[in-house]
Amino acid sequence: QVQLVESGGGLVQAGGSLRLSCAPSGRSASLYAVGWFRQAPGKEREFVAVINWSGTSRAGGDSVKGRFNISRDNAKNQVLLQMNSLKPEDTAVYYCAAARSFPVRVSEGYTYWGQGTQVTVSS
Repeated sequence: QVQLVESGGGLVQAGGSLRLSCAPSGRSASLYAVGWFRQAPGKEREFVAVINWSGTSRAGGDSVKGRFNISRDNAKNQVLLQMNSLKPEDTAVYYCAAARSFPVRVSEGYTYWGQGTQVTVSS
C-alpha cells in the first residue's frame, strides 16, 4: 500500500511559476514510479510527467515539455513538479500517482492516487 499526498497548489499569474510536491509513503513507496496527471473541468485526465523509482529517468507530456520538470528525492519522500511559464490552460487539479512500471502515460496504469491539488493560472 502506498499513500500519496500532494501540496503546493494555488493561484498564480500567467508566466509565473509554481512547485508542486508529492509525498509518497508506505512500505515500498520508493520502488514505485511516480507520475503527475491533471484534470480540468469537463476534460479527461491528462498525463503531465513521470519519474522512475530511482529518479534517473523521466518522461513528460507534449503540452508541458520545456516548461515543467519532475524530480525526486527518496531520502525526503518527495517528488517535485516544477512548473514554469504557466499558462491559463494549465489550470486544473493536479494529481500524483504511483505505478510499478515505467514509463506509464495512461491513468489506468497507476495503482495509487493522491487527493489532488488545485492550480489556477490567471491571464
